[in-house]
Amino acid sequence: MLDHSGSPSALHNPVLTWYDANKRVLPWREPGAGAWAVMVSEFMLQQTPVNRVLPAYQRWLERWPTPADLAAEAPGEAVRAWDRLGYPRRALRLHAAAQAIVDRHGGEVPDDHAALLALPGVGTYTAAAIASFAFGQRHAVVDTNVRRVLARSLTGVAQPTISPTVADQRLAVSALPTDETTAARWAVASMELGALICTARTPNCADCPIRSDCAWVLAGSPPYDGPPRRGQTYEGTDRQARGRLLAVLRAATTPVPKSTLDTTWPHARQRERALDGLVADGLVEPLANARYRLPG
Repeated sequence: MLDHSGSPSALHNPVLTWYDANKRVLPWREPGAGAWAVMVSEFMLQQTPVNRVLPAYQRWLERWPTPADLAAEAPGEAVRAWDRLGYPRRALRLHAAAQAIVDRHGGEVPDDHAALLALPGVGTYTAAAIASFAFGQRHAVVDTNVRRVLARSLTGVAQPTISPTVADQRLAVSALPTDETTAARWAVASMELGALICTARTPNCADCPIRSDCAWVLAGSPPYDGPPRRGQTYEGTDRQARGRLLAVLRAATTPVPKSTLDTTWPHARQRERALDGLVADGLVEPLANARYRLPG
C-alpha cells in the first residue's frame, strides 16, 4: 500500500535530476559500452561492491570483448579470471550464457527480455537490468538498493523485507514512469540513489532529493522493527575453505596433486567437504592419480 504522502510519479523528476548531477562514472554506463559489457557488469556486481568489480571487469573485457571470445575458451579460464570476486559459480554461468548467445543469437546479446531470461544464469533481476540498461527498455529493475528506496519513500518503513517478495516487484512496477526512455533512466537513477544516499545503515537524508516526499522521513524516520538482519560471516566457513582451494588451482598451470590441496586448510573434514562441493558445482575437475584442475 502506498503512503498518503504522494504518488510514485512525484519522485521521478527529483531523482532523475539528482542522478544527472551526481551519478558515478562507471565504464559499463558509458554510451559505447554495449550490451555484453552491461551483462558482464551485472554478473560481477551480484553481491560484490563496485570497487572490487572494476579491475576484474576491465581485465575480463580486455581478454573477452565479445561473448564469442569467452565461449571459445574452457570454462576453467572463466573461473581463473574471476579471481577473488567471490561466488565463482557466476563465472561458470557467464561462460554458459556466452555459449548460449553464440549458439542461439549469432554472438549478439539478445534485446528480447524473454530471450535474456532463457540464458543460463540470467534470472528476473539480471534480465530486466540488461534489457533496461543496455537497450533502454521499460522494466522494473529491483535490487536491494531499489527495494530500500521504495520501501522508505513509498511505504514508510526503514528497511524492506530481508528477502525479495512479490510485493516488492509490484511496488517497483507501480513506480515505473510510463515512458520507456524515462523508465530506463529511472531504473538506474533509483538504484544509484540507494547506493549513494539512501544507504542501509546511515542514509544521508539531508542530501536526498525526495526527502520532502519520503513517507519514512515524513513519519519521523521510525526505526526498523522487523526480524534481526544478520550479516554474513566468512572467517572459518566452508566458503573460505573453498576460496583457499580455488586460489591454489587458479595459480596452477598444471593439475594439482591432492597432497598440495591438503596444505591449504587445516581442518580435514571441512576441507574434504569444500573440495567435494567444488567438484559437485563444476568448479573443479578431478583427474586420475588424485590430481585436480579447473574445468577443461
